[in-house]
Amino acid sequence: MMAMHASAQKEVESSGYRLLLNTLLSHSVPEMSIQELSFDSGQYVLLDSREKKEFAVSHIQGAINVGYDDFSLDKVKDLDKNAAIVVYCSVGYRSEKISEKLISAGFKNVQNLYGGIFEWMNQGHELYNEQGKTDEIHVYSPTWGIWCNAQHKISD
Repeated sequence: MMAMHASAQKEVESSGYRLLLNTLLSHSVPEMSIQELSFDSGQYVLLDSREKKEFAVSHIQGAINVGYDDFSLDKVKDLDKNAAIVVYCSVGYRSEKISEKLISAGFKNVQNLYGGIFEWMNQGHELYNEQGKTDEIHVYSPTWGIWCNAQHKISD
C-alpha cells in the first residue's frame, strides 16, 4: 500500500495540496493517481462519494453517485465484488472512508482516487453533468475551493 501511496503522492501537482492530503488522509486503502486513472478510466467502476448536489454540478464521466452521508451498501449491491472500483470525492477524505466500507464488505479491488475530483480537474481532465461537458465544479465550501483551480466554482 505504501508504494502505491508514494507514487500517487508524487503525481499531485501542488506541494501545498500534497501536504494537506498527507495530513487529511489516513492512507488506509490503496490509492490511484490521477494519471493512472486517466489512462485506463474505462476499465474501472467509478463511484462518486460526494453528495447529490455536488454530483449534479459535475462529475467524472461514467461515475455512479453513492453519496457519503447517506451511503449504504444497498447502493452497490449489484456490483461484482471482484470489479475494479475507484472511489472519489472532492479531495479524497470521504472516498477513503467509503473505500474502507467497501473493502470491509468484501470488495476485493477498491482504490481511492488520490487528490479527488479537484486534482482531476486541476490536471485538465474533463467534467460532465446531465447536459454533457461542463467547466463548473462544486467545491464543497469556499475554504475547500482554494485547492481547486477551476474558474467556475460552486459552493453552498
